[in-house]
Amino acid sequence: MEDLNYFSTLCFAWAFVGIGSRILMIRYGKKWIDWELDKAYAKEKPKWIYIVSVISLIIVGYTWYQVFNMDIKYSWIIAILVSLTLIKIFNLIFNYDKFREFVDSTLNNKRKFKQLNISVFIFSIIFILMGIFLY
Repeated sequence: MEDLNYFSTLCFAWAFVGIGSRILMIRYGKKWIDWELDKAYAKEKPKWIYIVSVISLIIVGYTWYQVFNMDIKYSWIIAILVSLTLIKIFNLIFNYDKFREFVDSTLNNKRKFKQLNISVFIFSIIFILMGIFLY
């Protein structure tokens, strides 16, 4: 890694959010779950979802723009991963109630909750390694 480019920055930011949110989830436990179900994913679809959706679309578009305009080897890998986040975004917008049920069942099941945290932590480590060695 010679210098920080868009793709390495994206990897580090994604890893920071992943690890940071896991630390908060573990630290606050039930309080985090209650906050997520009562506030973040309230029964009535929150307005922040639309704002985050637009930001996500901009990030995906800009990432693909950078893939085709920067000469960074393997940039398409992170672009595909970023594009896959649109699955969550579209579910938030168009299938909010089902998504909320999924969140509820995941957060209130110790096994699923642990699997989620471990998976996100592993992906975060992979993103850090990608940011260092790939970009």
